[in-house]
Amino acid sequence: MAGDKWINWVWVSADEREKPRPPRVLLFNWLLAFLLLALLCFFSFSQLRYNWNWDTVGGYSNFFWRGWLNTLRISSLALVLSTAIGFLAALARRSGILMFRAISRLYVELVRGTPLLVQISFAFYVVADAFHFQNRFAVGLFTLSLFSGAFISEIIRGGIESVGSSQLESARAIGLTRLQTYRYVIFPQAIRVILPALAGMFANLIKDSSLLSVISIEEFTWNAQQVSALTYSNFECYIPLAIGYLVLTLPITLWTQWLEKRTRYET
Repeated sequence: MAGDKWINWVWVSADEREKPRPPRVLLFNWLLAFLLLALLCFFSFSQLRYNWNWDTVGGYSNFFWRGWLNTLRISSLALVLSTAIGFLAALARRSGILMFRAISRLYVELVRGTPLLVQISFAFYVVADAFHFQNRFAVGLFTLSLFSGAFISEIIRGGIESVGSSQLESARAIGLTRLQTYRYVIFPQAIRVILPALAGMFANLIKDSSLLSVISIEEFTWNAQQVSALTYSNFECYIPLAIGYLVLTLPITLWTQWLEKRTRYET
């Protein structure tokens, strides 16, 4: 009986979770969560024997800022390009043309089965070098987009296939074309299924951009590593690095949560 009460207390229905709460209750719970996190961080750092050197690192603030802006630019372009690649790959996977399905399947399996670090090195030092193309930014952007696009394509495909076959048959019965079926029947339902996974994938894409430092692209992580090597101040460099990535990823999470609420409806 006690176990059932515990489960009922932890696991509540979606309606119960979404029930409006008084602002003061929400504020209290958020402050409590932040307080617990702050206490954990304070205790951990207080036990650390480390001589902080913020003044030296502060002299490289422009270096940090330039790296953060480059990461923002790379991530923004990669978000758009990877979504387009993933969308096309998902449609090719469901195409009636066997060659398109084979290419899409091969692309997804190869990319998902190999590390991004290896793909970046191979793309720049092997493929790009063979074509005498030395634009590090373009190679890094395209490789990052291809990597994320493979995962996004599977997310989109899963959302499309979550729509029941009876609805597709109904769409054909009322005379909708294939394009109209995707636009008015499939995508409105699939979008609410894929949004949580897409939010996580977009956040990972931003963090994965740090691996572009392997080909010496001056993004946020690469610049922080350079400052750390010059000043021997590891924590003073990596704490702003973590905050900078959080500033980039948090708005995406909040935006997708807002979209989830806008697209939620009963079926």
